[in-house]
Amino acid sequence: MSGTRYNYGTAMLSAFEYLLENYPEVFVIGQGLWSPWYVGNSMTDLDKKFGAHRVIDTPVSESACTGAAVGAALAGMKPIVVHPRMDFMLYAMDAVVNQAAKWSHMVGGQAGPGLTIRTIINRGGEQGAQHSQALHAWFAHVPGLRVVMPATVADARDLLIASVLCPDPVIFIDDRWLYDLEDDLPPVVERSLASERPQCLREGHDITIVGSGYSTRLALDAAALLQQQGVSAEVIDLRVLNPFLPDNIIASVTKTGRLMVLDGGWSPCGMAGEVIASVVERVTPAVWKKSPVRITLPFAPAPTSRVLEEAYYPTAAMVVSQAGQLMDKAC
Repeated sequence: MSGTRYNYGTAMLSAFEYLLENYPEVFVIGQGLWSPWYVGNSMTDLDKKFGAHRVIDTPVSESACTGAAVGAALAGMKPIVVHPRMDFMLYAMDAVVNQAAKWSHMVGGQAGPGLTIRTIINRGGEQGAQHSQALHAWFAHVPGLRVVMPATVADARDLLIASVLCPDPVIFIDDRWLYDLEDDLPPVVERSLASERPQCLREGHDITIVGSGYSTRLALDAAALLQQQGVSAEVIDLRVLNPFLPDNIIASVTKTGRLMVLDGGWSPCGMAGEVIASVVERVTPAVWKKSPVRITLPFAPAPTSRVLEEAYYPTAAMVVSQAGQLMDKAC
């Protein structure tokens, strides 16, 4: 790949190339690994470059390929399982929740499956309720799983590498609505996933807006619109949902006194509620200028109609309007 300009998909591709070139114990397994229809441009020609023994395109059995990867990880390999649609990953829940997440705990840390499970959020395009779910809060609820949601081009590459090199099982969640993002990237520097924290992507002093994955992009778009109206929004990207470390968010809210959390999932028992609860537990009442607000999906399955999709998914304009209410002004 020439130059340093990447988009979100080619950044992940560069991560796969780096890992496969430098770590012989790494292999990739899953469905449609050669197909742009399944994985966009994030895995182009990996099977040709590294061979079918390391980029293993499987029959349609989410449970079988995930279970095989858990076993391979326990034997010392570093598998990356790819589920092109998060919805169908649900067939593999026994391997993920009952096996991968529990092994190290059950054997006193003497063995653990260090595998990475990459799963992709697909939304829009009239795909309907069975192809549009963001279930990151499910996995963040499970002890023993690390959960990562990159929102930037840099994190798409660097957090994937960190996830695969982590000794723990990791759920790595990327989002097709981010694939057109572009950025210049420096050479790879390996980092420990355990050291990664929520990150401030835009500084501000009037309101704190928190997001993860595509919701972070929505927050940045809204913050740019708010700036035009004289509102300074600080945007914090969660990046790692489990373990969730709220210190940076607490520091921001202590400064702004206002908190809005955006989430691509539903409100009940969701990540937005967890963020708000974690901050409220740690910030004194005197700090708050307004009660915190969350913007999530309506509590209903995703529609198929394009017209209904436009009403179902939050927009930057909706975020701006809600922020105006927190600021006691029309935005």
